Amino acid sequence: MRLCRFEHAGQAQVGFYREDAVIPLAAAADFAGVDLDAGDSLVACLPGGELREQVLAVQARLKNHMDEELGELKLDIDSVRLLVPNPNPSKLLLLAGNYAKHIEEGGGRAEERARTFPYVFMKPPLTTLTNPGDPVRIPAASPDHIDWELELGVVIGRRAKGVSEAEALDYVAGYTVVNDISDRKFKPNPNRTERDKDGFFDWLHGKWHDTFCPMGPCVLPADECPDPQKLHLTLKVNGEVEQDGSTAEMVFPVAAIVEFISSFVTLEPGDIISTGTTSGVGSAKGKFLRSGDSLEASIENIGMLRNPVV
Repeated sequence: MRLCRFEHAGQAQVGFYREDAVIPLAAAADFAGVDLDAGDSLVACLPGGELREQVLAVQARLKNHMDEELGELKLDIDSVRLLVPNPNPSKLLLLAGNYAKHIEEGGGRAEERARTFPYVFMKPPLTTLTNPGDPVRIPAASPDHIDWELELGVVIGRRAKGVSEAEALDYVAGYTVVNDISDRKFKPNPNRTERDKDGFFDWLHGKWHDTFCPMGPCVLPADECPDPQKLHLTLKVNGEVEQDGSTAEMVFPVAAIVEFISSFVTLEPGDIISTGTTSGVGSAKGKFLRSGDSLEASIENIGMLRNPVV
């Protein structure tokens, strides 16, 4: 069962996620007769977390009851505020150019995996992570070329350093939806003296604006997703499909990404890796986000991440 963080009556907590409702984990544990105090730590409830066995025990008990019996446990989805799965990961890592079609739509050429390596960059988590339903804010400093990028997010469940591709998925706690919002033409100090690396840093800084990493609405536990390379991806802007692809298109699959990053960086529980986007971004079509737009980013078996643009 999918898990989420949410706020209700001023309290952040963990719950089982459904499109129409949330079942608070604390209430479900009481119902199941399981001793469990998760607070609002979703990572602790996922594979690799110290509470996973208790969560599975609660989950098994719930599956033996009809929806009608669970009615008193459920909170209507409109009565809660969904929150990002982990609000303060030690690292928020993202991949650039990990889908061949996206590289090609930007005028590049995708090389074979054996001849390349993943391009990994970071976003400041505390100011870019944005809750489901909260707005993506167009920056006054550079408002005209703001773009979307639907991505599969990977939540790390166990400390990982130097792990092999064959064992890498054992270190994954779960999967979520990420929208890597990007400012395609950020150019600080337009009258500047140009330097060789200006183009790269313009691109990088264009990833860093506040609110530029919506995430959620929930996490699909890794032990319920045997193959993360078989998930359908769809992103809509104002109800119109802009991206339609599959995680099968990744140049570097999830396991290879974890192997690569952990070869030189220690990954900690709760760290998040966003794995790149498929084709259909706005810059390839000359379409960019404007105030009043609505974003719907969905991944098969996980859920739909909705955010307005202001």
